[in-house]
Amino acid sequence: MTEHRSSNDVISAFTMEQASRLSRVSVRQLRGWAQRGFFVPNINLENTLGTNGHFYSFRDLVCLRVLNSLRNEHKIPLKRLEAVKNRLSNSSDDFWAKLTLYVFGRRVVFDNPDTGGKEDAEDGQGIIPIPLKVVVGDMKEEVRQMKQRDNTFVGKIDTSRYGAKRPVIAGTRIAVETIIEFNEAGYSVAQIMDQYPVLSPSDITAAIKYSRAA
Repeated sequence: MTEHRSSNDVISAFTMEQASRLSRVSVRQLRGWAQRGFFVPNINLENTLGTNGHFYSFRDLVCLRVLNSLRNEHKIPLKRLEAVKNRLSNSSDDFWAKLTLYVFGRRVVFDNPDTGGKEDAEDGQGIIPIPLKVVVGDMKEEVRQMKQRDNTFVGKIDTSRYGAKRPVIAGTRIAVETIIEFNEAGYSVAQIMDQYPVLSPSDITAAIKYSRAA
């Protein structure tokens, strides 16, 4: 479940709603991209918990931030981005974050590590680099901010936002039933926190107690 990456990475899993908020890609786009196989979340709990939840790794979020810049800011057509993926995906699953990308008109240009040159560029148009290092730094800061919650919410269950049939951890959109699924699947409190960094041990304990009392 949890990624094992360098010490500079945030080791976490993020829901589709969290991924949307952090990457600027709408939930509708995320669902559409996953359905057509353009960008599928790195973590899928379907086989583990019997749900259809999609969970994104931190590296996924960095890739999505780049894709948001390409698709939503620079208006690169999705078909062209799919063609880029078909050409470059053999380099690595997270090539969107690893390669140095540029926008050249409505085309995507990349630094080919084999030749040392830029490919798919046309003469007479400016090249706008996408600052991937800044993207990563911004993402880490936003993840840090997302983890911060009002202390008055910690350890409490909210039944007012979606009704008693779908209670959530107070101050979040994380359903109590999702925490229970992790717990029943054998995940420890620490392991659940790995998947939901915004939660505290008291949040998870409160969810379990609420479920047992229901």
